[in-house]
Amino acid sequence: MRKINHILTLFITATIVACGGNESSSIKDIVAGGDIESIQEKKKELSAQLRQVEGDIALLDSAIRASSGDENLPLITALKVEEQKFVHFVELQGDVTTRQNVLVYPEVAGTMTKVHVTEGDRVKKGQLLASIDNGGLDNQLIQMKSQLSLAETTYERQKRLWEQEIGSEIQYLQAKTNYESQKAAVDQIESQLNKYSIRAPFAGIVDDVVKDQGTVVSPGGPGSEVFRVINLSNMYIETAVPESYITSVTKGKQVKVFFPILNESMESYIKETGNFINPNNRSFTVEIPVTNKSGNVKPNLTARVHINDYEKEGALLIPQSAISENSEGEQYAYMVTNISKDNVAFAKKTIITTGKTQGDVIEVLSGIQNGQSIIIEGARSVKDGQEVKILNY
Repeated sequence: MRKINHILTLFITATIVACGGNESSSIKDIVAGGDIESIQEKKKELSAQLRQVEGDIALLDSAIRASSGDENLPLITALKVEEQKFVHFVELQGDVTTRQNVLVYPEVAGTMTKVHVTEGDRVKKGQLLASIDNGGLDNQLIQMKSQLSLAETTYERQKRLWEQEIGSEIQYLQAKTNYESQKAAVDQIESQLNKYSIRAPFAGIVDDVVKDQGTVVSPGGPGSEVFRVINLSNMYIETAVPESYITSVTKGKQVKVFFPILNESMESYIKETGNFINPNNRSFTVEIPVTNKSGNVKPNLTARVHINDYEKEGALLIPQSAISENSEGEQYAYMVTNISKDNVAFAKKTIITTGKTQGDVIEVLSGIQNGQSIIIEGARSVKDGQEVKILNY
């Protein structure tokens, strides 16, 4: 046995030396060259080497079995199946969006005399973004405020006299009417002047300054916009979920989010689920909040979402590669029974029922019990009731 191990060590060492060196860089050079004939020729060469190595390994396995006295026993590896928590996710794709992504238009026509912000500036709700020439309304307002101040003084004086029963009622009423009229006129001018100031509709970031200072602007449709303001702190992912998940993908469920372009991941949850099934693709929409601590997440960015639709305590999970299917469509796996001290056992074919898959594993619903062992490697080459040798026990 010691001699066989020595031979195996020498073989592996020789294989590593033969396959080492600049082989990897040489393959990269051939692929980079783009010559399809050279690539195909290299593939044939490597395939021949692989077949040779596999044949040599088979000979070594045969020598190992002969030395250990198990020459006629198939060599397998086994896995002891134990209960564990199974959390299943359905993978979908969605786009980042925000409700606060608006184009800002002027309310009146005129020349934009001053732009107070630049692209990328953070602004508060109501902050002044730009000023439009008001045609002298500000000067008119100053004059009207002076007249309002005089009217207010006259009114208050007449009011005091009237309360002391001095003067006539008509003088008091005239003063009151004049004051209220002047006040209404000032309020109207101030309201008009506000339209010559373009302000932020909400707190956010100035994403685009469309019009430059000195440009004549006017209210209207497309092409009349002056700014784009976006709130990057109040975004969400919207994705379409097949209707088959309507009972399992619900409000509050855990979601794992991955942004491929950014190579960033985050944890979230389902905030809202749609109440309408789209007849075109038989799906409903869900809304997943997005935190944007880095500031890199932008509207319309593509995201991959893994939504938790199923979980179970005490689930039995096995590799999908251990499962086969018979001619009747039944799934089966091989268990190992009657394991001896020298790891010799018997293969037992058992029909199983499976549930959901996640990655390389699948949930077993029936056919295998907690604590039983199944064949992983070598399962395709054994038969029901055959004696086998377990390598990893």
